[in-house]
Formats: sequence, C-alpha cells, structure tokens
Amino acid sequence: MNNVNGEYHFSGKSQGGEQQPPQGDAPNDGGTRRPRTHRPGKGGTNGPMTPARAVRIAVIVLAVILIGNVISGSFYNVSEQQNAVVTQFGKVVRTDSAGLHFKVPMLQQVHMVDITTHGTGLGYSVGPNGQNITDVSNGVMITSDFNLINIDFYMEYRVNDPVAYLYNTEMPEQILKNIALASIRSTVVNYTVDEAMTTSKSAIQSEVKSRMVEALNEQQIGLQVVNITIQDAEPPTTEVINAFKNVETVKQSAETTINQARKYESEQIPAAEAEADRIVQSAEATKAARIAEAEGQVARFNAMFEQYQLNPLITKQRMFYETLEQVLPGVKLIITDGTTENVLPLAPFAGGSTAEGGK
Repeated sequence: MNNVNGEYHFSGKSQGGEQQPPQGDAPNDGGTRRPRTHRPGKGGTNGPMTPARAVRIAVIVLAVILIGNVISGSFYNVSEQQNAVVTQFGKVVRTDSAGLHFKVPMLQQVHMVDITTHGTGLGYSVGPNGQNITDVSNGVMITSDFNLINIDFYMEYRVNDPVAYLYNTEMPEQILKNIALASIRSTVVNYTVDEAMTTSKSAIQSEVKSRMVEALNEQQIGLQVVNITIQDAEPPTTEVINAFKNVETVKQSAETTINQARKYESEQIPAAEAEADRIVQSAEATKAARIAEAEGQVARFNAMFEQYQLNPLITKQRMFYETLEQVLPGVKLIITDGTTENVLPLAPFAGGSTAEGGK
C-alpha cells in the first residue's frame, strides 16, 4: 500500500491473481477515513473458491460416485423366472439361477434370460378383436389322399439352455417356428383328411412333438417344446366345410347307433345266457327223471318176470286184470266162465266198493 499525494494505492494480489480490495481505512471523497471492514483472510475457513480447490472437490465427488457405482454394480438379483448368464471379455463364465449373486465390476457382464413357458399360434394369427385369422401360407396343408386341410396348432415352449439360446443363433424363436411347421407338414401328409379332422388328432400331436424334440436336439438353439396341440382342423373352403360337417353328423349318428346296439347286446346276452342255463338245467333234470323212471320200470319188470317164472298162469291173469284196470278205469267188472248161474261181484284191484251186476 503506497501513500501518494494523500491517496492510498493498493497493488497487492491474491493467490488467484485477482485484485484485492483495500485492507485499511481509505479516505472518502471528503478526506475522511471510512471505517475498516473485515474481509476473510487467506487462512479463514470460508476462503475464496480457487480453481485448484474446485478441481479437488470435483475429483472427490467423482470418486465417491464411481465407488458407489462399482459397489452397486457388483451385486445383482435373479428372479425365479430368470437365469443369468455371466460373461467376461465375451466368454461365458457361469450361469446363475434365482438369488443374489456377485460379479466383478467393469469386467463381467450379466445377461438375463426369461425361462418361463411361452405360447404361440401356428397357422393362424390373432386379430385386433381377438378372432383367429387364418395364415394360408402356414395353415393350409396337403393330406395323404391329396386333399387340402386348414389345420391350426398352439405351441408352448421355454428356454432350457440359456447359453445356447443367447449365443448359438441370432433368432432362436424363428428357427423353432420353422422346425414346428416342417414337423407338422411332414406328419399331416401321412394321414387322410378324415383322420386329421377326427380320429387321429392325438396321434398327429404326439408325432409332431417327437419330430420337434429330435430336431431341437440336433439344432441346439436352447429352446424346448413343452406341448403342441391342434386348435382346429377344417377344409379351406366354406362349401367343403359344410359337407364335412354333414359327414361328421352322419358319423356321430352312426357311432350313436352302434353304441346303442352294443348296449342292447350287453343287456340281451346275459339274459340269453341265463335262459340257456335254465333250459340246460331243466333238460338235465328231465333226463335224470326219465332215467330214474326207466330204471324203476326195469326193476319192476325184472321183479314181475321173476314172479312169472314161478307162477306163469297166475301172473298172466294178474297182468291181464291190471291192464284192464288201466285201460278201463272205474269200470265194474263181472268175471264168469259162462256156465255158472250165480255171479259173484269182483272188486277192483285198486280197491273200492263191491261191484254188482248180472250176466
């Protein structure tokens, strides 16, 4: 500070090169001194913001932010519906399932893969109002009897190998769709149009899935088919659709009639078998009775023959009288030799009242 001609001049500069205000009392325009005002010095706590100090603060803030990002980026959480593929310099290090995991910051990257089951339609698309729109290029196919059929499938799939899903191909879903369409065409061509629309749907679904599983194992695109079902199968034109519906109605009527006939058969056969058993048992009983009766007659004949051999005449007469009694039951008989005058009544051999009469 220099006093020249009663004026004070200041030539000092601060550390930053800026002109500093006067540090003492300076006279005002009237020659009087102004009171000294306190300004923070170089050693104060609120010193001037110098460029060096600003740089140091910025470095500290950036360091804190960087450390925070590094710490927060070292941990990641994997949900139950995901798998995480960890890579380091482009090479797969590991695959993590659900839970909290650690990775080396700045060196390792994490790629999340959804492993839930997804579904898509084959042969149709869903319109804005929710109706199915036929995809002619993919839905119409030829059958073994050279007929065209519009057949729609619904496919469910999921990721079973996250690494293969990410790195083996660029478009795994499109490859899966192409495999499905190829398997469907290769299968439907082996069936007639009637079979594809009615009785062989389950067989077609099973064969298509088997073909897809085999192809996916060869391609290794990281996708797995869970299920594939036929949504609808019908001819491609309205006239043919109506004709097939009539055929279906007739077939259902025929099946109903056949079922009714089988029901009647199942009801009548047991009844007929029971009646046959009853007839057989009745015949057996009659047979046994006839045999017993015949054996009894034989026994009586043998007994009578023995008596006949002992007394032939008496036995003949007895047989004669018994025969008359059987032929003329209830008739009163008078037996005479034609010479006797007194006729004696002869009671029936089977008993009864005394018979009287004359010659």
